[in-house]
Amino acid sequence: MARGGQGLARMAVVVRAGAAPLWWCGVFAAGIGVLVPGLTGRRIGVLAGAALFLVAVVVVAARRRKRYAALVRSAARAGKQDVLQDRAVTVRNWRRGHRWWLLLAFAAALGSSFAVPAAGGMLLAGAGVGLWLKAGRLGRLEQAGQELIWVRVDWLGPRAGAPAGKPVKAVRTTGPAAGGRAPRGGRRGRTRAGPPAPPGQKHQGGDAAPGGARRR
Repeated sequence: MARGGQGLARMAVVVRAGAAPLWWCGVFAAGIGVLVPGLTGRRIGVLAGAALFLVAVVVVAARRRKRYAALVRSAARAGKQDVLQDRAVTVRNWRRGHRWWLLLAFAAALGSSFAVPAAGGMLLAGAGVGLWLKAGRLGRLEQAGQELIWVRVDWLGPRAGAPAGKPVKAVRTTGPAAGGRAPRGGRRGRTRAGPPAPPGQKHQGGDAAPGGARRR
C-alpha cells in the first residue's frame, strides 16, 4: 500500500464473491438431496425448497438496502494514494474467510434432506441468486453515477465479506475506468489498449483510476 493511502476493494465485487459458491453448494446439495426420500417425501421437499428459494432470494437481495444506499449517497472521492485491490484478490479473500462456513452450510443442507429432500440446497442456491441481484443493483448505481464504489479493506471484517457492516463508516468512488469495472462486479473482458499517452505523462491503461487512486 502506498504511504498515507488506504487499500480499497470494490463493493460490488465483495457482494458478488459469495454468489457462485452459495449457488453451486446449493445446486449440488439439492441434487444429492432429491435422491433421498426423506420424511416428507420428494414432492413436498421440492415444493418447500422452491418456497425457501424464493424467500432467500428476496431476503438476501433486500437486506441492508437502505444502508447501502446511504453509504453510496455519502461517498467521497478516492485519494491519489489509495490503492485499488484487484478483483481476484477480493474474491479470494472472501472465499478464504468463508470456506468453513460454506462447508458447514453444505453439510447442513445435505443433512436436512433426510427430513425435507432438496429444501436446504435450494435455500442456499436462493441466497446465491440474492447476492447476484444485490451486486446487480450496485452495478446499476455505479452506471447511473458513472463511477465505481469502493470500501476500505480493513473495514470488511475478519472474513473480508461485510461491505456494509458497522465498521464501514463511508465508501469511496473512482472513475468508471478503474479496475474490475464489469457490471455487478463480474470479471471484465479483454479491452483494447488505449491511445498513446501525451509526452511527459505515464500511460495508465484500462485498469487505472483516472481520478487519482492507483490500482494494486
